[in-house]
Amino acid sequence: MAHVPAVNLGMPKVPETLAPRRKSRKIKVGNVEVGGDAPVSVQSMTTTPTTDINATLQQIAELTASGCDIVRVAVPSRDDAEALPIIAKKSQIPVIADIHFQPAYVFKAIDAGCAAVRVNPGNIRKFDDKVGEIAKAAKDAGVSLRIGVNAGSLEPSLLQKYGKPTAEALVESAVWEASLFEEHDFHDFKISVKHNDPIVMVKAYRMLAERGDWPLHLGVTEAGPAFQGTIKSATAFGILLAEGIGDTIRVSLSAPPAEEVKVGLQILQSLNLRERRLEIVSCPSCGRAQVDVYTLAENVTEGLKHLTVPIRVAVMGCVVNGPGEAREADLGVASGNGKGQIFVKGEVIKTVPESEIVETLIQEANRIAAEMPTSATGTPEVIV
Repeated sequence: MAHVPAVNLGMPKVPETLAPRRKSRKIKVGNVEVGGDAPVSVQSMTTTPTTDINATLQQIAELTASGCDIVRVAVPSRDDAEALPIIAKKSQIPVIADIHFQPAYVFKAIDAGCAAVRVNPGNIRKFDDKVGEIAKAAKDAGVSLRIGVNAGSLEPSLLQKYGKPTAEALVESAVWEASLFEEHDFHDFKISVKHNDPIVMVKAYRMLAERGDWPLHLGVTEAGPAFQGTIKSATAFGILLAEGIGDTIRVSLSAPPAEEVKVGLQILQSLNLRERRLEIVSCPSCGRAQVDVYTLAENVTEGLKHLTVPIRVAVMGCVVNGPGEAREADLGVASGNGKGQIFVKGEVIKTVPESEIVETLIQEANRIAAEMPTSATGTPEVIV
C-alpha cells in the first residue's frame, strides 16, 4: 500500500487582508456582535409570509444551516407583527423586524423580543417625530436598530434637492437620522445606504464611512437575478470590504435566500474575512484538457457537499498546470491520457483510471476530514 504522508490538520490561519478594518463602534444584534473587531456577519431575509409562522421558522432553519448569522423578516401588516413573538423566540439566529410605513409596528417588534428593528426613514409616517420614543423603547429593551436608507424610498425633500437618489442624497438622509437618535443618547444602531447601482452604492458608503464611526450594513438593493445580482454584489462588496469598509452584509438576489448566504460567505472567504472552508479548485474551459473536467468537478463537489472542514481539493485536467495545482492543494488530481495522479499534500500517492478519480478523491477527502476538527457549517464551492 502506498505511503500516505502526514497531513497538517487543524483550522488554517486566516492570511492578511487587503486593508485594515475601518474602526467602527460595536453594537449587538441579539448574540451577534456587529462592528468593531467582530467578524463581518452575513444576513438574509425570509421570503415566506411572516404570518405563516411554521413556514417562516422552517426557512430560518434552512438559512441557519447555510451559515446565515442574522435573519430579517418583513412586517408590513398588523398580523405580521402579531406573529413576531413566536418567531423571535424560536429562531436559532437573531431576528430583525423590517418595518415600513407604520411606526406602531416598531414598538410591537421591540415588545415581541426581536433582536433588532430595521427602520426606513423615507417611508415611515412622521418618522422624525417618533425618534425619541423609538430610542427609549429600544434602549430599555436592549434592542439595536438599523437606519436603512434606500434609493427607491428616499425622502421627497431630498429627491427634490438632488433631482434623483444620488450618493450625496442617501448619505444626507442617513446622517440626519443618525443625528436625531444620537440627540436622544441612543447609539446602538447601524446604517445602510443601498442603491441598485454598484458605483453609486460604493460612493455612498465611502462618504458615510468618513462621516462617523457607525457600523455599516452593506447591500446592493434590487441587485437582480442570481447571476447578475451575484456579480453586482461581489463587485461592490469586494471594493468596500477590501478597503476595510463594512461590518455586515446582505446579498440581495431574486433567488432563494440560502443562495444569498452562499454568495455572501464566498465573498467573505475570498477576501480572507472568513476562514476558508472546503474549496474545490478546477480547470476553466481549455483545449488542453484531456478529461471531462466539468463532470469531474461537479461530481466531486456533489460527493463532498457534506464536508465542513477547511481543505482544498484540486481537480485538474491537463499536464500544464495540473501537477502544480494538485501539489499546492491538500488533495488533488492531475488528469490525462485516461488516468489521474492523486496527490496528498504535494506527494503522489497513487495513479488511478479516469473512471475511479471521483471515487478516490471522495474517499481521500473523507479520510482527511475524519482527522480534522469540524468547524461551522459550509459547503464546497467550485472555483473556475
